[in-house]
Amino acid sequence: MEKILFKEPIAYEKIPTRIFLDPKDASKSVAKEIADLIRSKASEGKMCVLGLATGSSPKTVYSELIRMHKEEGLSFKNVISFNLDEYYPMEQDALQSYWRFMREQLFDHVDIPKENYFIPFGDIPQSEIGEFCKSYEAKIDSLGGLDFQLLGIGGNGHIGFNEPGSLINSRTRLMMLDHSTRVAATMDFGGELIKVPKKAITLGVSKIMQAKRVVLLAWGERKSQMIADAVEGSVSEHNPSSYLQTHSNVLFVVDQAAASDLKRIKSPWLVEDVVWDSKMTKKAVCGLALELKKPVLKLTNKDYNDNGLSDLLASYGQAYEINIEVFNQLQHSITGWPGGKPNADDSKRPERANPDRKRVIIFSPHPDDDIISMGGTFQRLVDQGHEVHVAYQTSGNIAVSDDEALRFIDFVVDFNTQFGISNTEVKDIFENAKRFLQTKKDSELDTPEVRHVKGLIRKGEAKNTCRFVGIPIQNAHFLNMPFYETGKIQKAPLGPKDVEVIRDLIEEIKPHQIFAAGDLADPHGTHKVCLDAIMEAVKSLGDKDFMKECWVWLYRGAWAEWEIHEIEMAVPMSPDQVIQKRLGIFKHQSQKDGVVFQGSDAREFWQRAEERNNMTAELYNKLGLAEYEAMEAFVRWHH
Repeated sequence: MEKILFKEPIAYEKIPTRIFLDPKDASKSVAKEIADLIRSKASEGKMCVLGLATGSSPKTVYSELIRMHKEEGLSFKNVISFNLDEYYPMEQDALQSYWRFMREQLFDHVDIPKENYFIPFGDIPQSEIGEFCKSYEAKIDSLGGLDFQLLGIGGNGHIGFNEPGSLINSRTRLMMLDHSTRVAATMDFGGELIKVPKKAITLGVSKIMQAKRVVLLAWGERKSQMIADAVEGSVSEHNPSSYLQTHSNVLFVVDQAAASDLKRIKSPWLVEDVVWDSKMTKKAVCGLALELKKPVLKLTNKDYNDNGLSDLLASYGQAYEINIEVFNQLQHSITGWPGGKPNADDSKRPERANPDRKRVIIFSPHPDDDIISMGGTFQRLVDQGHEVHVAYQTSGNIAVSDDEALRFIDFVVDFNTQFGISNTEVKDIFENAKRFLQTKKDSELDTPEVRHVKGLIRKGEAKNTCRFVGIPIQNAHFLNMPFYETGKIQKAPLGPKDVEVIRDLIEEIKPHQIFAAGDLADPHGTHKVCLDAIMEAVKSLGDKDFMKECWVWLYRGAWAEWEIHEIEMAVPMSPDQVIQKRLGIFKHQSQKDGVVFQGSDAREFWQRAEERNNMTAELYNKLGLAEYEAMEAFVRWHH
């Protein structure tokens, strides 16, 4: 059964929008619609003309279509497809080519004839692009237009590569890419902005708008602002996705994070009647206080009545009663004892007092997420005498630059030469890796030797962090989950062996606390896969006595924090502890400065973490709580 939060028309919304709890369920629903269309056309003896997209959003749609082809006999022999865009210049066999993407993600796994799929050529002379674009559109027109257009959305609202400023009547053309688009694409180009093409060929907005059916996908909170603007705002060239308000047969399919700025999610009481439980009340009151720039305890009856919260006020009678309840909720989430305070009343604390010395596992998807996301809490747990283990779930090898790997290789080779160490096998591994890196092409994946070298760099840095924090090296566990070790940005699906290594460690340690990265929004990111593995392992151990005493706390990554109303444990840090955490992050030298896969945020990881932690403390202060230098935040997962 589909886990849909909302699918009916909603006030304020100008584009039909369907919100799913899980992007996988959302993707399956879209794949089913595409499959039904293909079959319907086939039954009529007609071709099905699809417009397809690339990027992370449609990957699960394609994987579901492949499954339906292999398991349910879905045939693509009557499908003709046209892709939205391609970088320019771009060779077809390059790792970042959309030709390669589509073959790997869909075409090579189904029975679509090779002559039936079309993608813009990124390797033709620039003088021929104009004629090529005209013929691309003419080919679509000759087939009666697109029956179905699948879209993603860029962080700046682009559809295809129609960047902000594109007009609704724009044609297929060569487009200069927005700087934010290029920065967001650096992950696909080894983390180096200079390698990201400045141009792309894109299907024009006018041709997208002519499709008989348009479905746009969006996952994750980074897309939420543009989704809200497109769905609830006005039509504007500043957000090309907003043009879809004028399409007669369009649907936005989003997950809860991408929908988080829509009024029905952000302020549901403005859209419909709500149940005023403690969570909803806390959300409304925190939002009201921050919007009015007032501490919670200073909110008045008039504030509630003037801002759409009269029902809440009526259920309590007076603003003071609401204010004190929410203030107490916020106050009780703050603790300097993340492992519980021994011999203390824990009825109003986020963690239990007993046992006073807990066994703790901190799961870190990459070898630095532990110190970046919860370094202050990590240090507190160690200093307060708990038995702390860190489980590094992946090697993190793809986030090491080639230059860093070469520097490491030179050190090892020079060290062995200097001291007359002659291990031929080791020398061959490092020499082979060095030769490959010195002649590596953009279309080549790292060899196993290179991945091994890069993994060793991350492992050494993680060990250094553990020494710095003060846990024994034997308490650092390097799990090397198999799904990650593909050598590509695109990872393998989560498998039984991935879950098994997590389960085995939990069963060995028998923890009272588990900390895990709770980035639930992105179904293709490493954090999400790592969390899925933890959740599956925890559920499979549910009948064990020790698991009944184990609490799971979720932290967030370096880019965003939990919403203030969601936070159930906030661990404050003093100025000295903030500096201590920064020094711990510095132990990951390969990830400092020009870090690979930094994304659209130019700040270094230590800067992101500090500013995020400072902001959390500032929010508590604005709501009328004590003023701290910084805070790390957690939400409990009830397994």
